[in-house]
Amino acid sequence: MVAIFKTGSSLKTTLNYNENKVRKGVAECIHAENYPLDHHEMNFHHKLNRLLNQAALNQNVKANSVHISLNFDPSERLSSDQLKDIANAYMQQIGFGEQPYLVYRHEDAGHPHIHIVSVKVDASGKRIDTQNIGRNQSEKARKNIEQAFGLVPAKAGKKEEMNITAGRLQYGKSETKRSISNVLAHVLKQYRFSSLPELNAVLKLYNVMADRGSEKSRMYQARGLIYRALDDSGQKTGVGIKASRFYMKPTLEKLELLFAGNAPLKLPLRKRVKNAIDVAMLRHNPSNIDDLVKLLERDGIHTVLRQNDQGRIYGITYVDHKNKVVFNGSELGKAYSAKGILERCGKGVPELSARQDNKAETWKQTTQVESEQQAVVSPGNTPAGKGLLETLVESEHTYQPVPYELKKARKKKKRKRLSDNR
Repeated sequence: MVAIFKTGSSLKTTLNYNENKVRKGVAECIHAENYPLDHHEMNFHHKLNRLLNQAALNQNVKANSVHISLNFDPSERLSSDQLKDIANAYMQQIGFGEQPYLVYRHEDAGHPHIHIVSVKVDASGKRIDTQNIGRNQSEKARKNIEQAFGLVPAKAGKKEEMNITAGRLQYGKSETKRSISNVLAHVLKQYRFSSLPELNAVLKLYNVMADRGSEKSRMYQARGLIYRALDDSGQKTGVGIKASRFYMKPTLEKLELLFAGNAPLKLPLRKRVKNAIDVAMLRHNPSNIDDLVKLLERDGIHTVLRQNDQGRIYGITYVDHKNKVVFNGSELGKAYSAKGILERCGKGVPELSARQDNKAETWKQTTQVESEQQAVVSPGNTPAGKGLLETLVESEHTYQPVPYELKKARKKKKRKRLSDNR
């Protein structure tokens, strides 16, 4: 979690920023603390007047507005109730628990985050000291909350670790080319990946994908590449934009150079993902892959499952947001591939299991036939339709390899006879 604490001189401006997001449909007010009414029962003026009335208790405080954002890792899927509890815990620990404040959940970025609006004057008219609050109280609260709520930890002062710069694309609510460009600039710089599917595993978190088209398409044959916006269900929407139209020119040719450069840089970072999977398996023994996905999300690892039209899982990709690296399951070893993970979760792959059963049956039948052919021939043990004489004649022509020791002895004996003749 990354906490950003800011103060300002206009409560109305701070509140308006969040309410405008609500009107645009990219934010929601989820909680009001120390207000006489619940958050869904108030309009803009109710919310603002409560803050202004408390600020008026000490008009010497000019920078009286407080605006906080709590930012979480993209892998974390937090409900509104969880976010409300986190906000309450944070405000209590930084000394603002008794203040009136509003909590807004924002949906306009590639990571979950909330904004908190409050006032710097307490109920007695005393100014609340916020000097160094970000370095002291806020930092301590951040560490406590990460541990209490099982959040992905962030190092102090490292805001870039939480992807708080690139916004999640909202098709129709922002300029598509500019939004995709922002996402590409962030992902291509921050993450290490070595294939197009691995790149897309990250881009899709921002509702963007790199598309080559079908293998039979003209674009694919010409090694073309376009970038598309996705809706919230992951479906393509709108018209794709050619890679050459972006300032950084993220064409397939340039990406392949990036893939080659990233490949060796990824190798030292495999251990954290493998350990996270092994620990989740050992401690929690998940009975299905969905449970494992949730466990890994707690550790900052987003899991992408690739499925065919019948819904069968044939591939798995891991996005480690802490180390900013992407791995295909097979890169980590057989135990971490889609088949290996399904088996470790107690669910084998039906086609593979059937194939193995068929192989086992074939081997059994072959072994049985060979045993019958090697059986001692006797009048009551001859192949069907054949007499004893025919069987004996056939067995005389059956090739039987001569042991090496006998061959050696024969050579010595032959040499001895030659020397005697001389």
